[in-house]
Amino acid sequence: MRFRLDARIAVLALLLAPSCGGGSSSTPAAPPNPTTTTTPAPPSAVADVTITIAANAGASSYSPSGATVKVGQTVAWRNSDTDFHTATDNGGRWNTGTVAPGATSTAIAMTTAGSFPYHCLFHPGMVATLTVTQ
Repeated sequence: MRFRLDARIAVLALLLAPSCGGGSSSTPAAPPNPTTTTTPAPPSAVADVTITIAANAGASSYSPSGATVKVGQTVAWRNSDTDFHTATDNGGRWNTGTVAPGATSTAIAMTTAGSFPYHCLFHPGMVATLTVTQ
């Protein structure tokens, strides 16, 4: 019986030991003041031409619906509608990806001259043409 009592006291002492002050009389140091670090946003690429996605309105969906740029220039699409849209080349050469309402797509560099009809993947009736000249 005495062995059980001594074992229980030993276990209890081990459990309580870490919570004791440890006998040190020094005052713990205050935690350092938190610092806020910020990472600057990468510079946003500004497109040479920005086409507005106006609405799901056929040939009047994109403004201007017949934009012209030069080879090497960049184009972005700004969605001023309340629906999600894309600007997708009919030949599959480029695609903005989904452009949320109020957002602007990443600028796409036009590397080939030609006339490029495009549409919205979600609303195939939304159409326009981008002309890229030398």
